[in-house]
Amino acid sequence: MDLSAHVVVSLVALGLAAAFVSADRASPTSRALALAFASIGASIFLNVVVLTALERPPWWSGWFAVPEVLAIAATLEWILRVRRTLPVAPGVDTRAGDYALRAGQAAGIVYGLFSVIWWDDRASVFLRAADDPGHFLEPVFWLFMGPVLLSMLGGLAGIVLLLNRRPDRAEAIRILAMALATPFLVAGFVLPLDISALSMAVGEVVFFVGAVHYHVLQGQRGQFMSRFLSPQVARLVSERGLERAMRESQREITVVCCDLRGFTAYAAAVPTSQVLAVLREYYDVVGQVVSEFGATIKDYAGDGILILVGAPLPVAYHARRGIELARRIRDIGLLLAERWSTAEQPLGIGLAVASGTVTLGIIGADARLEYTAVGSAVNRASRLCEHAANGEILIDQRTVELAGTVDLRERPPLPLKGFAQPVQHYAAEAPRSGA
Repeated sequence: MDLSAHVVVSLVALGLAAAFVSADRASPTSRALALAFASIGASIFLNVVVLTALERPPWWSGWFAVPEVLAIAATLEWILRVRRTLPVAPGVDTRAGDYALRAGQAAGIVYGLFSVIWWDDRASVFLRAADDPGHFLEPVFWLFMGPVLLSMLGGLAGIVLLLNRRPDRAEAIRILAMALATPFLVAGFVLPLDISALSMAVGEVVFFVGAVHYHVLQGQRGQFMSRFLSPQVARLVSERGLERAMRESQREITVVCCDLRGFTAYAAAVPTSQVLAVLREYYDVVGQVVSEFGATIKDYAGDGILILVGAPLPVAYHARRGIELARRIRDIGLLLAERWSTAEQPLGIGLAVASGTVTLGIIGADARLEYTAVGSAVNRASRLCEHAANGEILIDQRTVELAGTVDLRERPPLPLKGFAQPVQHYAAEAPRSGA
């Protein structure tokens, strides 16, 4: 019998595996998907091409089930890893889906053990069972098909629970494509040889369509992410999808504002090239510190920088981290300001930290979008920063409550523009020279 069609189907599966791993080899999700299709390709070649060429299956042909076991385990592992990339509402228990997928993997291992032990029955009754429909009624057929069906049910349960968490459209289509492709791929092992290649090819094409759709949308996300300055926003879009990134949300975060003291007079007195050099180095240094703390620069406004700690991605202990971030910027900024200053035009740096619930979202026109935060905490940090002396960090009451910081000096309530009542705050003063 001409088995060239099966060879082609096997090569296509291996090609899909190479494409997935080469496109994103650093991703555990992509590696699991690549292993699944590589195993499918190897299984088709061994269990169809090689096994058919043998006059009588030898005892070691039972080990040809190993690629099938790997394909089952890797496919379910891929679904499991996709599940773990999706956000979960607080208090929601996701263990049921994980247990279903692990149970499916265990059933696949059982299938492999049965195949090694009863290798002759697998080759003569299970594989190509449709050549003699009577095989479907034999208990030995279900000895092998039972674990396979349990694996499929475990995967289906994991997929249903995954879709219940409402993944973005691209991921949902890819997951559904795998769910639709799997029956065609499995059926190819029990159907007669003259149609099994077609069944497997249909399965590969179905998943390929879903995968292409997914990667096209990922490319669109990449174009979208290029409009942002913040790598945290890029990560948000990558992990949760464009639609979710565009939604407004409310969250308590910490806002850090820093501003150069004496910069207006300095900019008027020195050459513009020197002003740009100062700003460039200032932005670079602050940007590096912000990146180290996992924060996000919301806005550059001349010599003022507004930083979000805890957005767009949540950050544990955001208030404490915001104070530490401000101190690091203050210490580095004082050293730079001393180097930039002239005898006539000294420079300094002042900062403020405020915490509170803000509304997070994306605003802007089609040409450029910006991730922003709106709320009193943003305004409070900006207004407090205006009153910070050189080397001072002014910190609002809510930040101190959240951070539990004690090495601060309480200041008298400060009237701030836009606030009906004076704002209670604390100060972290600059360390003394030589201390």
